[in-house]
Amino acid sequence: MAKLFGPRVLILIFFLFISLLMIDPSPLASGVEIKQIDSISPALEVGMVTGEKIVEINGVKIKDLTDYKTEIEKLEPQPKEIILETSNGVISYEVTSSIGFSVDSNLTIIATEDFVDIQPNSKLISINGEQVESPENFNKLKATLIPKNKVVIKTDKEEYAFLSSGNTGISVQAAKTSNIEKGLELQGGTRVLLEPQSEEEISSSDITNIIDVMNKRLNVYGLADIKIRPAKDLDGQNFILIEIAGATREEVRDLISKQGVFEAKIGEDVVFEGGKRDVPYVCRDDGSCAIIESCSTIGPEQAACNFRFSISLSSEAAKRHADITGKLEVNQSANGDYLEKPLDLYLDGKLVDTLLISSDLQGQEATQISISGPGYGTTEDLAYLDAVSNMNNLQTILITGSLPLKLEIVKMDTISPAMGKEFIKNAFSAGALAILVVGLVIFLRYRKLKVVLPMIITSVSEVIIILGFAALARWNLDLAAIAGIIAAVGTGIDDQIIITDEVLKKREFSLNWKEKIKRAFFIIFSAYVTTVVAMFPLMFAGAGLIKGFALTTIAGVTIGVFITRPAFAAMIEKLLK
Repeated sequence: MAKLFGPRVLILIFFLFISLLMIDPSPLASGVEIKQIDSISPALEVGMVTGEKIVEINGVKIKDLTDYKTEIEKLEPQPKEIILETSNGVISYEVTSSIGFSVDSNLTIIATEDFVDIQPNSKLISINGEQVESPENFNKLKATLIPKNKVVIKTDKEEYAFLSSGNTGISVQAAKTSNIEKGLELQGGTRVLLEPQSEEEISSSDITNIIDVMNKRLNVYGLADIKIRPAKDLDGQNFILIEIAGATREEVRDLISKQGVFEAKIGEDVVFEGGKRDVPYVCRDDGSCAIIESCSTIGPEQAACNFRFSISLSSEAAKRHADITGKLEVNQSANGDYLEKPLDLYLDGKLVDTLLISSDLQGQEATQISISGPGYGTTEDLAYLDAVSNMNNLQTILITGSLPLKLEIVKMDTISPAMGKEFIKNAFSAGALAILVVGLVIFLRYRKLKVVLPMIITSVSEVIIILGFAALARWNLDLAAIAGIIAAVGTGIDDQIIITDEVLKKREFSLNWKEKIKRAFFIIFSAYVTTVVAMFPLMFAGAGLIKGFALTTIAGVTIGVFITRPAFAAMIEKLLK
Protein backbone atom coordinates (compact mmCIF):
# COMPACT_ATOMS: atom_id res chain seq x y z
CA MET A 1 0.00 0.00 0.00
CA ALA A 2 2.82 2.42 0.90
CA LYS A 3 4.49 1.73 -2.44
CA LEU A 4 1.22 2.07 -4.34
CA PHE A 5 -0.01 5.41 -2.98
CA GLY A 6 2.46 6.61 -0.39
CA PRO A 7 2.12 7.91 3.17
CA ARG A 8 -0.66 10.42 2.37
CA VAL A 9 -3.11 7.60 1.61
CA LEU A 10 -1.98 5.71 4.70
CA ILE A 11 -2.71 8.81 6.79
CA LEU A 12 -6.21 8.92 5.28
CA ILE A 13 -6.74 5.23 6.12
CA PHE A 14 -5.54 5.85 9.69
CA PHE A 15 -7.98 8.72 10.22
CA LEU A 16 -10.78 6.65 8.69
CA PHE A 17 -10.13 3.88 11.21
CA ILE A 18 -10.04 6.31 14.15
CA SER A 19 -13.22 8.03 12.95
CA LEU A 20 -15.13 4.76 12.64
CA LEU A 21 -13.98 3.90 16.16
CA MET A 22 -15.20 7.26 17.44
CA ILE A 23 -18.56 6.98 15.66
CA ASP A 24 -19.37 3.42 16.72
CA PRO A 25 -16.95 2.03 19.29
CA SER A 26 -19.23 -0.88 20.29
CA PRO A 27 -21.26 -2.01 17.25
CA LEU A 28 -22.16 -5.29 18.96
CA ALA A 29 -23.12 -3.68 22.27
CA SER A 30 -26.36 -4.73 23.92
CA GLY A 31 -28.47 -3.73 26.89
CA VAL A 32 -30.78 -0.88 27.73
CA GLU A 33 -30.14 2.63 28.93
CA ILE A 34 -32.27 4.99 30.96
CA LYS A 35 -34.14 7.39 28.71
CA GLN A 36 -36.26 9.22 31.28
CA ILE A 37 -37.09 9.09 35.00
CA ASP A 38 -40.42 10.32 36.34
CA SER A 39 -40.15 13.19 38.78
CA ILE A 40 -42.00 11.14 41.44
CA SER A 41 -39.98 7.97 40.89
CA PRO A 42 -38.06 6.53 43.86
CA ALA A 43 -35.22 5.88 41.40
CA LEU A 44 -34.69 9.62 41.14
CA GLU A 45 -34.59 9.88 44.93
CA VAL A 46 -31.63 7.49 45.16
CA GLY A 47 -29.62 9.41 42.57
CA MET A 48 -30.23 7.47 39.36
CA VAL A 49 -29.81 9.64 36.25
CA THR A 50 -30.68 9.42 32.58
CA GLY A 51 -28.12 7.97 30.19
CA GLU A 52 -26.93 5.22 32.54
CA LYS A 53 -26.89 1.70 31.11
CA ILE A 54 -28.82 -0.91 33.13
CA VAL A 55 -26.72 -4.03 33.58
CA GLU A 56 -28.68 -6.02 36.18
CA ILE A 57 -32.05 -5.99 37.94
CA ASN A 58 -32.15 -7.94 41.21
CA GLY A 59 -29.10 -9.93 40.14
CA VAL A 60 -30.43 -10.86 36.68
CA LYS A 61 -28.38 -9.78 33.65
CA ILE A 62 -30.17 -7.37 31.29
CA LYS A 63 -29.14 -7.82 27.66
CA ASP A 64 -32.04 -6.22 25.80
CA LEU A 65 -35.46 -4.62 26.15
CA THR A 66 -37.14 -8.04 26.45
CA ASP A 67 -35.01 -8.93 29.48
CA TYR A 68 -35.83 -5.57 31.05
CA LYS A 69 -39.58 -5.99 30.51
CA THR A 70 -39.50 -9.51 31.95
CA GLU A 71 -37.77 -8.43 35.16
CA ILE A 72 -39.92 -5.32 35.61
CA GLU A 73 -43.07 -7.44 35.37
CA LYS A 74 -41.73 -9.55 38.23
CA LEU A 75 -41.68 -6.46 40.46
CA GLU A 76 -45.46 -6.24 40.65
CA PRO A 77 -46.19 -6.60 44.38
CA GLN A 78 -48.71 -9.03 45.80
CA PRO A 79 -52.04 -7.43 46.83
CA LYS A 80 -52.24 -6.47 50.48
CA GLU A 81 -55.42 -6.56 52.55
CA ILE A 82 -56.43 -3.42 54.44
CA ILE A 83 -59.10 -3.35 57.12
CA LEU A 84 -60.55 0.05 57.90
CA GLU A 85 -62.57 0.77 61.00
CA THR A 86 -64.74 3.81 60.45
CA SER A 87 -67.51 5.58 62.34
CA ASN A 88 -69.97 3.88 59.97
CA GLY A 89 -68.60 0.36 60.03
CA VAL A 90 -65.67 -1.83 58.92
CA ILE A 91 -64.37 -1.98 55.35
CA SER A 92 -61.97 -4.63 54.01
CA TYR A 93 -60.28 -4.53 50.60
CA GLU A 94 -56.97 -5.20 48.81
CA VAL A 95 -54.48 -2.62 47.51
CA THR A 96 -51.46 -2.73 45.20
CA SER A 97 -50.36 0.81 44.35
CA SER A 98 -52.76 3.15 46.16
CA ILE A 99 -54.90 2.91 49.28
CA GLY A 100 -57.64 4.85 47.50
CA PHE A 101 -58.38 7.59 50.00
CA SER A 102 -57.05 10.42 52.10
CA VAL A 103 -58.35 12.22 55.19
CA ASP A 104 -58.98 15.84 56.11
CA SER A 105 -57.98 17.56 59.34
CA ASN A 106 -60.90 15.91 61.17
CA LEU A 107 -59.99 12.42 59.85
CA THR A 108 -63.05 12.40 57.59
CA ILE A 109 -62.38 9.98 54.72
CA ILE A 110 -62.02 11.54 51.26
CA ALA A 111 -62.29 8.73 48.71
CA THR A 112 -60.98 8.64 45.14
CA GLU A 113 -63.17 7.54 42.24
CA ASP A 114 -61.84 3.97 42.16
CA PHE A 115 -62.29 3.43 45.92
CA VAL A 116 -64.93 1.15 47.36
CA ASP A 117 -68.32 2.61 48.28
CA ILE A 118 -68.23 4.38 51.58
CA GLN A 119 -70.87 6.23 53.51
CA PRO A 120 -70.57 10.03 53.46
CA ASN A 121 -68.84 11.73 56.38
CA SER A 122 -67.27 8.51 57.60
CA LYS A 123 -64.43 9.14 60.03
CA LEU A 124 -61.38 6.93 60.17
CA ILE A 125 -60.79 5.18 63.50
CA SER A 126 -58.14 2.53 62.80
CA ILE A 127 -56.26 0.77 59.99
CA ASN A 128 -55.42 -2.93 60.43
CA GLY A 129 -56.16 -2.57 64.14
CA GLU A 130 -53.86 0.44 64.67
CA GLN A 131 -55.54 3.57 65.95
CA VAL A 132 -55.38 6.70 63.79
CA GLU A 133 -55.26 9.73 66.09
CA SER A 134 -54.32 12.57 63.70
CA PRO A 135 -53.69 13.34 60.00
CA GLU A 136 -49.95 13.26 60.71
CA ASN A 137 -50.32 9.83 62.27
CA PHE A 138 -52.31 8.71 59.22
CA ASN A 139 -49.60 9.91 56.81
CA LYS A 140 -46.91 7.98 58.66
CA LEU A 141 -49.05 4.84 58.73
CA LYS A 142 -50.07 5.18 55.07
CA ALA A 143 -46.49 4.75 53.84
CA THR A 144 -46.49 1.22 55.28
CA LEU A 145 -49.77 0.15 53.69
CA ILE A 146 -48.83 0.10 50.00
CA PRO A 147 -47.06 -3.19 49.20
CA LYS A 148 -43.56 -2.62 47.87
CA ASN A 149 -40.73 -4.80 46.64
CA LYS A 150 -37.05 -4.12 47.02
CA VAL A 151 -35.43 -3.32 43.70
CA VAL A 152 -31.69 -3.45 43.14
CA ILE A 153 -30.62 -2.00 39.80
CA LYS A 154 -27.00 -2.17 38.77
CA THR A 155 -25.88 0.22 36.04
CA ASP A 156 -22.57 0.82 34.31
CA LYS A 157 -21.98 3.60 36.86
CA GLU A 158 -23.35 2.45 40.21
CA GLU A 159 -25.72 0.13 42.08
CA TYR A 160 -29.04 1.52 43.31
CA ALA A 161 -31.54 0.03 45.77
CA PHE A 162 -35.04 1.32 46.47
CA LEU A 163 -38.60 0.20 47.21
CA SER A 164 -41.11 0.06 44.38
CA SER A 165 -44.84 -0.51 44.26
CA GLY A 166 -44.55 -2.03 40.77
CA ASN A 167 -44.01 0.95 38.52
CA THR A 168 -40.42 2.13 38.86
CA GLY A 169 -41.09 5.30 36.86
CA ILE A 170 -38.12 4.53 34.59
CA SER A 171 -38.36 4.72 30.80
CA VAL A 172 -35.65 2.89 28.85
CA GLN A 173 -34.42 2.46 25.30
CA ALA A 174 -31.97 0.19 23.55
CA ALA A 175 -28.41 1.08 24.54
CA LYS A 176 -26.73 3.49 22.15
CA THR A 177 -23.72 2.22 20.29
CA SER A 178 -22.93 5.44 18.45
CA ASN A 179 -21.21 8.47 19.97
CA ILE A 180 -22.88 10.85 17.53
CA GLU A 181 -25.10 13.34 19.33
CA LYS A 182 -28.35 13.66 17.43
CA GLY A 183 -29.77 17.14 17.22
CA LEU A 184 -33.40 18.12 17.49
CA GLU A 185 -34.13 17.56 13.79
CA LEU A 186 -33.00 13.93 14.04
CA GLN A 187 -34.74 12.77 17.21
CA GLY A 188 -37.55 15.21 17.92
CA GLY A 189 -38.11 17.45 20.94
CA THR A 190 -38.19 21.12 21.83
CA ARG A 191 -35.64 23.86 21.21
CA VAL A 192 -35.87 27.12 23.17
CA LEU A 193 -33.87 30.30 22.77
CA LEU A 194 -33.86 32.33 26.00
CA GLU A 195 -32.73 35.87 26.66
CA PRO A 196 -31.75 36.79 30.25
CA GLN A 197 -33.36 40.02 31.43
CA SER A 198 -31.46 42.45 33.66
CA GLU A 199 -31.02 46.21 34.02
CA GLU A 200 -27.36 45.62 34.76
CA GLU A 201 -24.72 44.12 32.50
CA ILE A 202 -24.93 40.33 32.39
CA SER A 203 -21.61 38.63 33.05
CA SER A 204 -20.40 35.21 31.96
CA SER A 205 -20.74 34.02 35.58
CA ASP A 206 -24.43 35.00 35.51
CA ILE A 207 -24.93 32.87 32.41
CA THR A 208 -23.04 29.97 34.04
CA ASN A 209 -25.24 30.17 37.16
CA ILE A 210 -28.41 30.19 35.06
CA ILE A 211 -27.28 27.16 33.07
CA ASP A 212 -26.40 25.32 36.31
CA VAL A 213 -29.85 25.93 37.82
CA MET A 214 -31.59 25.07 34.55
CA ASN A 215 -29.69 21.78 34.32
CA LYS A 216 -30.71 20.88 37.87
CA ARG A 217 -34.33 21.92 37.31
CA LEU A 218 -34.79 20.01 34.06
CA ASN A 219 -32.99 16.90 35.33
CA VAL A 220 -34.97 16.87 38.56
CA TYR A 221 -38.17 17.14 36.55
CA GLY A 222 -37.23 13.92 34.79
CA LEU A 223 -36.55 15.17 31.26
CA ALA A 224 -33.91 13.33 29.28
CA ASP A 225 -31.29 14.28 26.66
CA ILE A 226 -30.96 17.87 27.81
CA LYS A 227 -28.47 20.15 26.11
CA ILE A 228 -28.01 23.67 27.45
CA ARG A 229 -25.35 26.00 26.11
CA PRO A 230 -24.65 29.74 26.04
CA ALA A 231 -24.95 31.69 22.79
CA LYS A 232 -24.28 35.19 21.52
CA ASP A 233 -25.35 37.16 18.49
CA LEU A 234 -23.18 39.46 16.38
CA ASP A 235 -23.93 42.36 18.75
CA GLY A 236 -22.62 40.43 21.76
CA GLN A 237 -26.10 39.88 23.24
CA ASN A 238 -26.21 36.90 25.62
CA PHE A 239 -28.65 34.06 25.02
CA ILE A 240 -29.19 30.55 26.33
CA LEU A 241 -30.04 27.74 23.92
CA ILE A 242 -31.84 24.67 25.28
CA GLU A 243 -32.62 21.47 23.39
CA ILE A 244 -34.67 18.77 25.10
CA ALA A 245 -35.47 15.50 23.37
CA GLY A 246 -38.98 14.16 23.89
CA ALA A 247 -40.33 17.18 25.78
CA THR A 248 -43.51 19.04 24.89
CA ARG A 249 -43.78 22.81 24.50
CA GLU A 250 -46.00 23.04 27.57
CA GLU A 251 -43.60 21.14 29.85
CA VAL A 252 -40.62 23.22 28.82
CA ARG A 253 -42.47 26.54 28.90
CA ASP A 254 -43.75 25.93 32.44
CA LEU A 255 -40.31 25.08 33.74
CA ILE A 256 -38.17 27.75 32.13
CA SER A 257 -40.40 30.74 31.51
CA LYS A 258 -40.71 31.49 35.23
CA GLN A 259 -37.92 32.57 37.45
CA GLY A 260 -39.21 30.16 40.06
CA VAL A 261 -38.94 32.24 43.23
CA PHE A 262 -40.74 30.34 45.98
CA GLU A 263 -41.44 32.03 49.28
CA ALA A 264 -43.38 30.90 52.32
CA LYS A 265 -44.52 33.90 54.37
CA ILE A 266 -46.36 34.58 57.59
CA GLY A 267 -47.64 38.08 57.06
CA GLU A 268 -44.67 39.96 55.55
CA ASP A 269 -42.05 37.74 57.18
CA VAL A 270 -40.35 35.09 54.99
CA VAL A 271 -40.18 31.73 56.78
CA PHE A 272 -38.31 29.83 54.04
CA GLU A 273 -37.45 29.95 50.33
CA GLY A 274 -36.98 27.30 47.68
CA GLY A 275 -33.56 25.68 47.31
CA LYS A 276 -31.29 23.40 49.33
CA ARG A 277 -30.39 26.11 51.83
CA ASP A 278 -33.87 26.21 53.39
CA VAL A 279 -35.40 23.00 51.99
CA PRO A 280 -32.94 20.06 52.14
CA TYR A 281 -35.61 17.43 51.36
CA VAL A 282 -38.74 17.37 49.19
CA CYS A 283 -40.93 14.28 49.03
CA ARG A 284 -41.80 13.05 45.54
CA ASP A 285 -42.84 9.49 46.42
CA ASP A 286 -46.42 9.31 45.20
CA GLY A 287 -48.76 7.49 47.55
CA SER A 288 -46.87 8.04 50.78
CA CYS A 289 -45.89 11.65 51.40
CA ALA A 290 -46.86 13.21 48.07
CA ILE A 291 -50.47 12.66 47.01
CA ILE A 292 -53.47 14.03 45.15
CA GLU A 293 -55.85 14.34 48.07
CA SER A 294 -59.27 14.86 46.52
CA CYS A 295 -61.08 15.86 43.36
CA SER A 296 -64.50 17.46 43.10
CA THR A 297 -66.77 19.33 40.71
CA ILE A 298 -66.85 23.03 41.58
CA GLY A 299 -69.09 24.30 38.79
CA PRO A 300 -70.43 23.65 35.29
CA GLU A 301 -67.64 21.94 33.34
CA GLN A 302 -65.14 22.82 36.05
CA ALA A 303 -63.39 20.53 38.49
CA ALA A 304 -60.59 20.87 41.01
CA CYS A 305 -58.09 18.54 42.66
CA ASN A 306 -55.82 19.25 45.61
CA PHE A 307 -52.26 18.02 45.99
CA ARG A 308 -50.15 17.78 49.09
CA PHE A 309 -46.55 16.80 49.76
CA SER A 310 -44.19 17.07 52.69
CA ILE A 311 -40.86 18.87 52.92
CA SER A 312 -38.10 19.14 55.49
CA LEU A 313 -36.82 22.52 56.64
CA SER A 314 -33.29 23.37 57.62
CA SER A 315 -32.55 24.25 61.23
CA GLU A 316 -32.24 27.94 60.27
CA ALA A 317 -35.66 27.93 58.57
CA ALA A 318 -37.20 26.05 61.49
CA LYS A 319 -35.83 28.66 63.89
CA ARG A 320 -37.33 31.46 61.78
CA HIS A 321 -40.65 29.62 61.97
CA ALA A 322 -40.41 29.41 65.75
CA ASP A 323 -39.46 33.08 66.14
CA ILE A 324 -42.31 34.31 63.90
CA THR A 325 -45.06 32.01 65.22
CA GLY A 326 -44.04 32.64 68.84
CA LYS A 327 -45.30 36.24 68.50
CA LEU A 328 -48.74 35.29 67.12
CA GLU A 329 -52.02 34.97 68.98
CA VAL A 330 -54.24 31.88 68.93
CA ASN A 331 -57.73 31.97 67.43
CA GLN A 332 -60.19 29.41 68.77
CA SER A 333 -62.94 27.97 66.59
CA ALA A 334 -65.20 24.96 66.29
CA ASN A 335 -62.83 23.43 63.76
CA GLY A 336 -59.81 23.74 66.04
CA ASP A 337 -57.29 26.23 67.41
CA TYR A 338 -55.11 28.01 64.87
CA LEU A 339 -52.66 30.92 64.89
CA GLU A 340 -54.04 34.32 63.88
CA LYS A 341 -51.96 34.43 60.68
CA PRO A 342 -51.67 31.62 58.10
CA LEU A 343 -48.65 30.43 56.14
CA ASP A 344 -48.93 31.93 52.65
CA LEU A 345 -47.14 30.23 49.74
CA TYR A 346 -45.97 32.42 46.86
CA LEU A 347 -44.49 31.44 43.50
CA ASP A 348 -43.04 34.31 41.50
CA GLY A 349 -45.00 36.74 43.66
CA LYS A 350 -48.31 34.96 43.05
CA LEU A 351 -50.21 33.40 45.96
CA VAL A 352 -50.31 29.63 45.43
CA ASP A 353 -52.02 28.51 48.64
CA THR A 354 -52.74 29.49 52.22
CA LEU A 355 -52.21 27.03 55.07
CA LEU A 356 -53.62 27.41 58.58
CA ILE A 357 -51.06 26.92 61.33
CA SER A 358 -52.14 24.72 64.23
CA SER A 359 -51.77 26.27 67.69
CA ASP A 360 -49.53 23.41 68.85
CA LEU A 361 -46.86 24.70 66.38
CA GLN A 362 -46.69 28.10 68.10
CA GLY A 363 -43.06 28.90 68.86
CA GLN A 364 -41.98 25.41 67.72
CA GLU A 365 -38.98 24.74 65.48
CA ALA A 366 -41.00 22.69 63.00
CA THR A 367 -38.79 20.83 60.51
CA GLN A 368 -41.64 18.95 58.77
CA ILE A 369 -44.02 21.07 56.68
CA SER A 370 -46.88 19.98 54.42
CA ILE A 371 -47.26 21.93 51.14
CA SER A 372 -50.54 21.90 49.24
CA GLY A 373 -52.10 23.45 46.17
CA PRO A 374 -54.80 23.02 43.52
CA GLY A 375 -55.19 21.79 39.97
CA TYR A 376 -58.09 22.71 37.68
CA GLY A 377 -59.76 21.34 34.56
CA THR A 378 -63.04 20.93 32.74
CA THR A 379 -63.23 17.34 34.05
CA GLU A 380 -61.90 15.65 37.16
CA ASP A 381 -59.40 13.70 35.02
CA LEU A 382 -57.99 16.91 33.54
CA ALA A 383 -57.95 18.55 36.97
CA TYR A 384 -56.04 15.54 38.32
CA LEU A 385 -53.41 15.86 35.58
CA ASP A 386 -53.13 19.61 36.20
CA ALA A 387 -52.66 19.00 39.93
CA VAL A 388 -49.91 16.44 39.24
CA SER A 389 -48.17 18.88 36.86
CA ASN A 390 -48.42 21.77 39.34
CA MET A 391 -47.12 19.57 42.15
CA ASN A 392 -44.15 18.38 40.07
CA ASN A 393 -43.33 21.94 39.04
CA LEU A 394 -43.50 23.23 42.61
CA GLN A 395 -41.43 20.32 43.91
CA THR A 396 -38.79 21.00 41.28
CA ILE A 397 -38.53 24.68 42.15
CA LEU A 398 -38.35 23.88 45.87
CA ILE A 399 -35.45 21.52 45.15
CA THR A 400 -33.47 23.68 42.73
CA GLY A 401 -34.28 27.17 43.96
CA SER A 402 -34.86 30.25 41.81
CA LEU A 403 -33.08 31.36 38.68
CA PRO A 404 -30.56 34.18 39.16
CA LEU A 405 -32.25 36.24 36.40
CA LYS A 406 -35.60 36.37 34.71
CA LEU A 407 -35.66 34.67 31.28
CA GLU A 408 -37.66 35.68 28.24
CA ILE A 409 -38.53 33.07 25.61
CA VAL A 410 -37.36 34.50 22.27
CA LYS A 411 -38.03 31.47 20.09
CA MET A 412 -39.45 27.99 20.63
CA ASP A 413 -39.53 25.13 18.11
CA THR A 414 -40.95 21.64 18.48
CA ILE A 415 -40.23 18.69 16.20
CA SER A 416 -41.95 15.32 16.56
CA PRO A 417 -39.85 12.12 16.83
CA ALA A 418 -41.59 10.80 13.69
CA MET A 419 -40.34 13.78 11.69
CA GLY A 420 -36.84 13.18 13.06
CA LYS A 421 -36.82 9.57 11.83
CA GLU A 422 -38.16 10.65 8.46
CA PHE A 423 -35.43 13.29 8.21
CA ILE A 424 -32.68 10.69 8.83
CA LYS A 425 -34.17 8.44 6.16
CA ASN A 426 -34.41 11.28 3.66
CA ALA A 427 -30.88 12.50 4.47
CA PHE A 428 -29.39 9.06 3.71
CA SER A 429 -31.41 8.78 0.50
CA ALA A 430 -30.41 12.28 -0.63
CA GLY A 431 -26.75 11.58 0.20
CA ALA A 432 -26.69 8.37 -1.83
CA LEU A 433 -28.40 10.08 -4.75
CA ALA A 434 -25.97 13.01 -4.58
CA ILE A 435 -22.97 10.64 -4.76
CA LEU A 436 -24.43 8.90 -7.83
CA VAL A 437 -25.18 12.20 -9.57
CA VAL A 438 -21.74 13.64 -8.79
CA GLY A 439 -20.10 10.44 -10.00
CA LEU A 440 -22.07 10.59 -13.25
CA VAL A 441 -21.19 14.26 -13.86
CA ILE A 442 -17.50 13.63 -13.17
CA PHE A 443 -17.51 10.63 -15.52
CA LEU A 444 -19.11 12.68 -18.28
CA ARG A 445 -16.48 15.38 -17.70
CA TYR A 446 -13.36 13.17 -17.75
CA ARG A 447 -14.56 9.84 -19.26
CA LYS A 448 -12.22 8.04 -16.83
CA LEU A 449 -13.22 5.72 -13.98
CA LYS A 450 -9.71 6.31 -12.61
CA VAL A 451 -10.88 9.83 -11.78
CA VAL A 452 -14.45 9.08 -10.69
CA LEU A 453 -13.68 6.34 -8.16
CA PRO A 454 -10.99 8.25 -6.22
CA MET A 455 -13.31 11.29 -6.03
CA ILE A 456 -16.17 9.24 -4.63
CA ILE A 457 -13.89 7.38 -2.21
CA THR A 458 -12.35 10.67 -1.03
CA SER A 459 -15.74 12.37 -0.57
CA VAL A 460 -17.20 9.45 1.42
CA SER A 461 -14.03 9.30 3.52
CA GLU A 462 -14.32 13.02 4.19
CA VAL A 463 -17.88 12.59 5.49
CA ILE A 464 -16.82 9.72 7.77
CA ILE A 465 -13.89 11.68 9.23
CA ILE A 466 -16.11 14.74 9.82
CA LEU A 467 -18.65 12.53 11.65
CA GLY A 468 -15.84 10.96 13.66
CA PHE A 469 -14.59 14.40 14.68
CA ALA A 470 -18.15 15.44 15.58
CA ALA A 471 -18.53 12.29 17.72
CA LEU A 472 -15.23 13.01 19.47
CA ALA A 473 -16.17 16.64 20.14
CA ARG A 474 -19.77 15.67 21.13
CA TRP A 475 -21.28 18.08 18.63
CA ASN A 476 -24.97 18.08 17.92
CA LEU A 477 -25.64 16.64 14.47
CA ASP A 478 -28.53 18.90 13.60
CA LEU A 479 -29.84 20.42 10.37
CA ALA A 480 -27.25 23.21 10.44
CA ALA A 481 -24.40 20.74 10.98
CA ILE A 482 -25.61 18.53 8.11
CA ALA A 483 -25.69 21.60 5.87
CA GLY A 484 -22.09 22.28 6.93
CA ILE A 485 -21.06 18.74 5.96
CA ILE A 486 -22.68 19.20 2.54
CA ALA A 487 -20.87 22.52 2.08
CA ALA A 488 -17.53 20.98 3.08
CA VAL A 489 -17.98 18.02 0.72
CA GLY A 490 -19.03 20.40 -2.06
CA THR A 491 -15.84 22.43 -1.69
CA GLY A 492 -13.97 19.13 -1.61
CA ILE A 493 -15.34 18.14 -5.02
CA ASP A 494 -14.28 21.53 -6.40
CA ASP A 495 -10.78 21.08 -5.01
CA GLN A 496 -10.51 17.57 -6.46
CA ILE A 497 -11.52 18.89 -9.88
CA ILE A 498 -8.82 21.58 -9.62
CA ILE A 499 -6.21 18.92 -8.77
CA THR A 500 -7.40 16.68 -11.61
CA ASP A 501 -7.37 19.49 -14.16
CA GLU A 502 -3.86 20.52 -13.20
CA VAL A 503 -2.62 16.96 -13.50
CA LEU A 504 -4.27 16.39 -16.90
CA LYS A 505 -3.09 19.63 -18.51
CA LYS A 506 -1.25 18.97 -21.78
CA ARG A 507 0.41 22.32 -21.93
CA GLU A 508 3.24 23.68 -19.81
CA PHE A 509 5.33 20.57 -20.29
CA SER A 510 8.05 22.16 -18.23
CA LEU A 511 6.05 21.49 -15.10
CA ASN A 512 6.42 18.08 -13.51
CA TRP A 513 3.79 16.23 -11.42
CA LYS A 514 4.89 17.71 -8.13
CA GLU A 515 4.89 21.27 -9.47
CA LYS A 516 1.40 20.80 -10.90
CA ILE A 517 0.12 19.49 -7.54
CA LYS A 518 1.78 22.39 -5.73
CA ARG A 519 0.07 24.91 -8.02
CA ALA A 520 -3.29 23.20 -7.43
CA PHE A 521 -2.81 23.29 -3.68
CA PHE A 522 -1.93 26.98 -3.78
CA ILE A 523 -5.40 27.61 -5.24
CA ILE A 524 -6.99 25.19 -2.77
CA PHE A 525 -5.32 26.71 0.28
CA SER A 526 -6.34 30.23 -0.78
CA ALA A 527 -9.96 29.08 -1.06
CA TYR A 528 -9.63 27.34 2.32
CA VAL A 529 -8.51 30.52 4.10
CA THR A 530 -11.34 32.49 2.48
CA THR A 531 -13.91 29.91 3.59
CA VAL A 532 -12.69 29.80 7.20
CA VAL A 533 -12.66 33.59 7.46
CA ALA A 534 -16.20 33.75 6.05
CA MET A 535 -17.46 31.14 8.51
CA PHE A 536 -16.28 32.84 11.71
CA PRO A 537 -19.04 35.53 11.80
CA LEU A 538 -21.66 32.82 11.26
CA MET A 539 -20.65 31.21 14.56
CA PHE A 540 -22.35 34.11 16.32
CA ALA A 541 -25.12 34.89 13.86
CA GLY A 542 -28.68 34.00 14.78
CA ALA A 543 -27.81 33.69 18.48
CA GLY A 544 -25.88 30.50 17.82
CA LEU A 545 -28.68 28.69 15.96
CA ILE A 546 -26.43 28.20 12.89
CA LYS A 547 -23.22 27.74 14.83
CA GLY A 548 -23.23 24.06 13.88
CA PHE A 549 -23.07 25.00 10.20
CA ALA A 550 -20.03 27.22 10.69
CA LEU A 551 -18.15 24.76 12.92
CA THR A 552 -18.84 21.76 10.72
CA THR A 553 -17.86 23.64 7.56
CA ILE A 554 -14.59 24.82 9.12
CA ALA A 555 -13.83 21.32 10.40
CA GLY A 556 -14.76 19.80 7.04
CA VAL A 557 -12.59 22.05 4.86
CA THR A 558 -9.71 21.72 7.35
CA ILE A 559 -9.92 17.93 7.23
CA GLY A 560 -10.11 18.17 3.45
CA VAL A 561 -7.08 20.41 2.98
CA PHE A 562 -4.81 18.52 5.37
CA ILE A 563 -6.02 14.91 5.04
CA THR A 564 -8.34 13.98 2.16
CA ARG A 565 -7.12 16.31 -0.63
CA PRO A 566 -3.44 15.23 -0.28
CA ALA A 567 -4.57 11.59 -0.34
CA PHE A 568 -6.64 12.23 -3.47
CA ALA A 569 -3.67 13.94 -5.13
CA ALA A 570 -1.52 10.89 -4.33
CA MET A 571 -4.10 8.53 -5.84
CA ILE A 572 -4.52 10.63 -9.00
CA GLU A 573 -0.77 10.98 -9.42
CA LYS A 574 -0.31 7.19 -9.34
CA LEU A 575 -3.40 6.28 -11.39
CA LEU A 576 -2.95 8.82 -14.22
CA LYS A 577 0.82 8.61 -14.71
